[in-house]
Amino acid sequence: MKNYLEFEKEIKNLETELLNLKDPYDKEGISEVNTNKIDSLQGEIDEKLGKIYLNLNRWQKTLVARHEERPKAKYYIENIFEDFINLSGDRNFAEDNSVIAGFAKFFNNSVLVIGQEKGDDLDSRIKRNFGMMRPEGYRKCIRLMKLADKFNIPVISFIDTPGAYPGVGAEERGQAEAISSSIECCMSLKVPTISVIIGEGGSGGAIALASTNKVLMLEHSIYSVISPEGCASILWRDPTKTVSAAEAMKLSAQDLLDQGIIDEIISEPVGGAHRDKKLTVKKIINSLKVNLEELQKLGRTEILDKRREKFLNSGKSSTSAFPYINKSFLYINKLSIIDSIKKIFKKDLSNYSLNRKKLFLVVIGFAVIGILFSIIIK
Repeated sequence: MKNYLEFEKEIKNLETELLNLKDPYDKEGISEVNTNKIDSLQGEIDEKLGKIYLNLNRWQKTLVARHEERPKAKYYIENIFEDFINLSGDRNFAEDNSVIAGFAKFFNNSVLVIGQEKGDDLDSRIKRNFGMMRPEGYRKCIRLMKLADKFNIPVISFIDTPGAYPGVGAEERGQAEAISSSIECCMSLKVPTISVIIGEGGSGGAIALASTNKVLMLEHSIYSVISPEGCASILWRDPTKTVSAAEAMKLSAQDLLDQGIIDEIISEPVGGAHRDKKLTVKKIINSLKVNLEELQKLGRTEILDKRREKFLNSGKSSTSAFPYINKSFLYINKLSIIDSIKKIFKKDLSNYSLNRKKLFLVVIGFAVIGILFSIIIK
């Protein structure tokens, strides 16, 4: 049985009608199949799906990214790579089933494959902890990434997590340290690294494995510092404002490509990756092949330098928030100057003419501090 999202109700009705038309049996026995009607209805469904998915808002894209039937990392690993060998454990505490990792063949080249796995049904989701990695999961990935770097093997990661697991045990075992160490490891590798965001790219749990040379993203995936629900709860104290939060966060693939956060959008079949999983696999294979061939032309040092340059320049485009941040700092500096002058003279600013020399020195001092701070920020 198919699962339909709220905005797909019309599609559900049409597909139910189509299924009834394709069934050659009715209450009175065998009936004739109306092929013309079937073709017409299928065309109508395709047209409506195209219109709906062409105009999805950011919250609707979030729902598509979380769709129960959306292909998971395990599916992609099984259908993209050959001779996959699963490797377990961080050699320190335990195995983390929320991440699949191991070596495989991709067009006869050895690669390290890492995939955050949510699971397909209730039992597997519980086993996989809904894709939320624990510290031992990140430490397992660090162990394998260092091994791949040693033998000059490229790293390919599939990102699909609502975020790192926030449980007490995970925090006690150093969740924050594990995430930061994973980011540090990703940034220090001298082999080609590619990450593909296939569903949710949530918070540090995602970027811990997505600090790569190339960040690819499926068309209806999301990538953000927090979930829309979490953002709405923090900013508005109202979890019902998830739609507004999603719009404000600009978490869609197109938003992130415009901001230079990701490098490429992989288009999905009409209606999302779950409607044609095989076609989605083919598109991912083509994108991985092109990007991997491009990176393999570079030397080890050049790969490292380009990755660092990419992330250091992230957000410095004309559409970034940095100009507004700089303006905010200037405004804060102005307020600080006024507050300081008020404290020095302990009287209204209209009487500052009696102490012009002192005022002049204070203003010059803050101006110099502001200039130095701006230089550091740049």
